[in-house]
Amino acid sequence: MTAHTPAPPPAPACPAASIVEPPVRFRDLIASEWIKTRSLRSTWWALALTLAFVIGSAAAVALAEVGNLEGSGPNPTGNRDFLPFVAFPPAGYWPLMVVATALGALTVVSEYASGLIRTTTVAVPARGAVVAAKAVVTAALWSAVGAVVSTGSFLVSQAVLDGRHAGVPFAHPGVARALVASALLAPVCSLVGLGIGALVRHGVATMVVGVFTLVMLPPVFSQSEPWSAAVNHAMPSSAWQRLVQSWEPDPSSLGHSATVAGSWIVYVLWPLIAVVLAVVVVRRRAV
Repeated sequence: MTAHTPAPPPAPACPAASIVEPPVRFRDLIASEWIKTRSLRSTWWALALTLAFVIGSAAAVALAEVGNLEGSGPNPTGNRDFLPFVAFPPAGYWPLMVVATALGALTVVSEYASGLIRTTTVAVPARGAVVAAKAVVTAALWSAVGAVVSTGSFLVSQAVLDGRHAGVPFAHPGVARALVASALLAPVCSLVGLGIGALVRHGVATMVVGVFTLVMLPPVFSQSEPWSAAVNHAMPSSAWQRLVQSWEPDPSSLGHSATVAGSWIVYVLWPLIAVVLAVVVVRRRAV
């Protein structure tokens, strides 16, 4: 009779080694958002055209001002006045606000329109960090654009005005504040656009809301009544005009003028509130 050798017990199955991916670092998110931004040719075309238009507007307004000065004699060096809305003409800066708002909104809206937001949220569940990275890249890009536009507008306009001895240097009173305020207008509007884009998530509707809020709404509120003036002064475009303005308002005027400190606060609060709202909405809303 053949003896049966008992089969050896099966070896315990070795659990598959779980692959743990390292957490995504915030600087990686910033690098990813920068790649998304710089890979779009339309972004660079829009920036180049905006730069050319705003600086060209400053040159055109300065040339018109030179024409107005033709009948007067040369302006003595000691009596030069800084002409802020020649160096930083509203006709050039209103379109800058629109473009900055639109491109800031597209950083969010484009992902929702293409469906890429689903891939992004799967790869990075921390949606708030994604929005914060978008805000950092947007603010950095438009701060650079704003600095170039502001400096270029000032240099070109003063070069033209020097033909009538009406140009002023950087050290002239009021120039530094106007330069900084004009440079920061672009990142302020771009971050506001990002916040509106996160709230609305539709390209056309975001553009309408952004243009209406930042450009069309402020002139509706006059400065003759306190409540109306308060609403007007709370708008970024009105804050920019007050900061660029080199002269102090007449105390005897019937209008209610904004303060410099209040205008800087407006510059801080609008982008801050917009980014915070964007983070909260994106974190709580289903994709």
